[in-house]
Amino acid sequence: MTTYNLSSRRKPARALLQLGTLLVGACTVGPNYQRAPAPVPVAYKEAAPESGGQTGWRVARPADIYDRGSWWSVYDDPVLDSLERQIDISNQNLKAAAAAFRQAEAIVAQARAGFFPTASFTETATRQRTSGGRVGATGVSGGNTGSISNFFSLTTSASWVPDLWGKVERTVESDVASAQASAGDVASARLAAQGQLASDYMQLRIADELKRLLEASVQAFSESLRITRNQYRAGTADQSAVSQAEAQLENTRAQLIALGVTRAQLEHAIAVLIGKAPAEFSIAATTEKLAIPDVPPELPAALLERRPDIAAAERRMAAANALIGAAEAAFFPTVTLSADYGVSASMIKRLFNTASRMWSVGDTLTQTLFDAGLRHAAVEQDRAAFDAAIANYRQTVLTGFQQVEDELAALRILANQAVAEDAAVAAAREAERIITNQYKAGTVAYTSVVVAQTTALNNAITAANVRQSRLVASVALIQALGGGWDASQLPSRDRIEADSPLNFNPLPPADTLPGFWDSLPRLW
Repeated sequence: MTTYNLSSRRKPARALLQLGTLLVGACTVGPNYQRAPAPVPVAYKEAAPESGGQTGWRVARPADIYDRGSWWSVYDDPVLDSLERQIDISNQNLKAAAAAFRQAEAIVAQARAGFFPTASFTETATRQRTSGGRVGATGVSGGNTGSISNFFSLTTSASWVPDLWGKVERTVESDVASAQASAGDVASARLAAQGQLASDYMQLRIADELKRLLEASVQAFSESLRITRNQYRAGTADQSAVSQAEAQLENTRAQLIALGVTRAQLEHAIAVLIGKAPAEFSIAATTEKLAIPDVPPELPAALLERRPDIAAAERRMAAANALIGAAEAAFFPTVTLSADYGVSASMIKRLFNTASRMWSVGDTLTQTLFDAGLRHAAVEQDRAAFDAAIANYRQTVLTGFQQVEDELAALRILANQAVAEDAAVAAAREAERIITNQYKAGTVAYTSVVVAQTTALNNAITAANVRQSRLVASVALIQALGGGWDASQLPSRDRIEADSPLNFNPLPPADTLPGFWDSLPRLW
């Protein structure tokens, strides 16, 4: 340790020369970041024609499919568009993620403060009485000779730890990457909320379709019951036919009533997603049917830049890498430069006299010689954390590819199922028409009519459910592809540092000033 207590004007220049010599040899230790490779397929298996995929699908161009900012516009639904635009305004999960990002920006500002010196001002005003008791040769007090004195001082101090080995630089690098990861988390939270809202909205609209279907069935079955009762009164039908017609009608009414629970719950879920109380929100029913969009995927490699969760995992990997360098800097000596200037006197009127001045300039060099392996353990801990970040990044990439493949397969298989189900609905409706005419002609029992009508209704319900699954899968596919997001939307280091500037204001925040002033010592 070397300390300079300077008493002449030549020694500060010598200290500055020594500082310059130290700074010339400064460097940043630790490994420079390189993105770890991740397993990326050449193409999506479920989108390939040989796997049964649609041969009309192709690699998407930037202007294709949907508006990159408002991906839900592909469904061409003004109600959905209005709801989605409220996500950024009122969704509480998104607000929490945004607050976490602001916290990460503040952490960057705290780390950047390490590049600069710290300065403080100290004011001292004391009045004291010293003990004057004296003990004479006989052990008796010799009288009170105590004195009262004053002491006043004003001192300004500054200190600086130059970032010779890049510890502060690596810490800032890590914190910036963490802030970028937090920005990715915000985008992930936004995309998750948007996707959940769109999925709930699709299910709600299918519930409206099922309601119309069941209402039409209730009306048709009511007419069948009326006809059957008339036939019973006329003696051409027995009581069992009436009972069967009543059972069929009431069962369909029960299905219609139960559907109200599902729709209400979906409406409540959408209300919460846009930050409203369910009691204050409702969505009117509509007769419009949502079209199922064609969502061709891009090349798999583009997924690494399209998904915010992958981008966030990559940034956390960069943050963990930078911390290795920050830990390795502990193996090198630390230099602290300090300076003090002020005045002191026993009387206030002498406080600013030339003779009352005092100052000092010095440096301190500290090198740890033995720490029982503490620094080595810290470096190994950060290396292990970096390896974990690499594994998490690769797992996030694999999960992303899995989700895309899952939804591509779902859309492809459900499209084939929809074709078969539509054919089944058409056949069931035709069978219902024929059997109903046969019953009216008296050639078949009413039981055949009930079976035919129930089959037709069940097939129609199944077809609507398949449409729901296709719509939800299309939303999930767009979400799995990143929803139009791009890694270029992550804030740069310059932007993060600009949004969280260093605060050189020496006073506490304004809302704490009254208590601050009250805590200062009184000078009278």
